[in-house]
Amino acid sequence: MTKSDGTDPQKTDVKVSLIGGHRLKGETLHERTLTASLIGGADVDLTDIDIPDGAELRITKLSLIGGVSLKVRPDVVVEVHGIRLGGVKDDGPTRSGGPTVRVDAWGLLGGVTVTRQ
Repeated sequence: MTKSDGTDPQKTDVKVSLIGGHRLKGETLHERTLTASLIGGADVDLTDIDIPDGAELRITKLSLIGGVSLKVRPDVVVEVHGIRLGGVKDDGPTRSGGPTVRVDAWGLLGGVTVTRQ
């Protein structure tokens, strides 16, 4: 995760495609990421980065069809918000104060799956 310093506003990564999803790795992302597509999901792997305790990483997914597959470390708290047809699969921790990844998933079809490694 690329952190912006305290003097600059937080940077937002924007990924756009008509058809096809996005594969995102943690070391190339800033604190905020927006991924948008007509048809296609987002495959996000955050297992190789160290998110500081108390920090929040936000991922926003916009699509008609396509979900989010998120891989995180076991200690990361994941919050999922938004409107979509499809559920949320996450059996992760609910410990407060740790690093947080917030997923805002907006779309017609597609769920959010969280895998912990």
